[in-house]
Amino acid sequence: MHRLTIKTHKKREILDITEHLEQLLWKQHADKTGICQLNLLHTTAALATADLDPGTDLDMLDAFEHMVPKLSYRHPHNPMHVPDHILSTLIGTSVSMMVERGLLLLGTWQRVILVELDGPREREVVVGFVESS
Repeated sequence: MHRLTIKTHKKREILDITEHLEQLLWKQHADKTGICQLNLLHTTAALATADLDPGTDLDMLDAFEHMVPKLSYRHPHNPMHVPDHILSTLIGTSVSMMVERGLLLLGTWQRVILVELDGPREREVVVGFVESS
């Protein structure tokens, strides 16, 4: 198991973390095939795969913003964080992907993304690998 620290720079942004993962997988599992499991250790960010054509990240952030209603939230810590927690739960904080000979098996346009919902912060992603026989 490995950990990646990803530094975000804005309140809300989408970061492509594909290259970070591929470097780690190639370095640790270059000749192996299996499953890569990613877990984000935060409740105000998310992980997913997506097409990142120019502007798509902003389109996704706009769509996410519209998904969460403006309510009087009751979160005792900070009600302002509730939309971030809701989106993190809806999008998800884990992703599993197949790996072949140390390379992620992704579609032509598919990238692994970290969705920052309450930055800027340092986010920690735990990367697990299970080799298949």
